[in-house]
Amino acid sequence: MSHIGSLLCLPSGMHAWDVKTVQDITRDSLAKVWAEADQIDVLFVGTGDQLFVLEKPIKQTGRDLNIITEPMSTGAAARTYNVLLGEKRAVAAALLAVERGK
Repeated sequence: MSHIGSLLCLPSGMHAWDVKTVQDITRDSLAKVWAEADQIDVLFVGTGDQLFVLEKPIKQTGRDLNIITEPMSTGAAARTYNVLLGEKRAVAAALLAVERGK
């Protein structure tokens, strides 16, 4: 499978995610994740090439919905998501696209 751009990996499937920078990752940009909260225990947030701390409203919304939110680089988030999905765990990923070749 190949995809260009940011991606939400949810229980309902893969969805294009309209974020281009880490600053675009907001509570509102994760609305599709929150809508499926009853099927998600952990959300991996891929923040591009670097690790960034998530805004407090994102972490708080996750806590309110019983979702653990884990920021990490996009590569690490994709790998971790795939391993846990293979174990049939209730996971989701929000993956910020990285430039090709990085």
